[in-house]
Amino acid sequence: MVHLTGEEKGYVTALWGKVNVDDVGGEALGRLLVVYPWTQRFFDSFGDLSNASAVMGNAKVKAHGKKVLDSFSNGLKNLDNLKGTFAKLSELHCDKLHVDPENFRLLGNVLVCVLARNFGKEFTPQVQAAYQKVVAGVATALAHKYH
Repeated sequence: MVHLTGEEKGYVTALWGKVNVDDVGGEALGRLLVVYPWTQRFFDSFGDLSNASAVMGNAKVKAHGKKVLDSFSNGLKNLDNLKGTFAKLSELHCDKLHVDPENFRLLGNVLVCVLARNFGKEFTPQVQAAYQKVVAGVATALAHKYH
């Protein structure tokens, strides 16, 4: 559960309505893989991840980034039940994929950076603060099965 004020929910939904999940998702996942290269070990089947250009231009990275943001979008519709919304994904990432739950926090922070880059002055400190709460809540929900 994420505790947002009405104003913060307004910031989140107003900006998210303008997000191109194809582009932002691919960029966020790509940046995660470049900035934190140890996260690449979960994406062996994605082909060439040998350098930043290869990662950022990789069709599988872009497609999976879109998939990630589609799930994130679903979470935004269920802010009062993030644990329930992400329960199956938490179980998958914990039990089958063995993803370090710290990676969820890292991806959330990268997403915030990508939103700031894409929306510039529109991504005010108040909007950022609201998004930081949301990505922290999503990361906690995804890590739930680890506890």
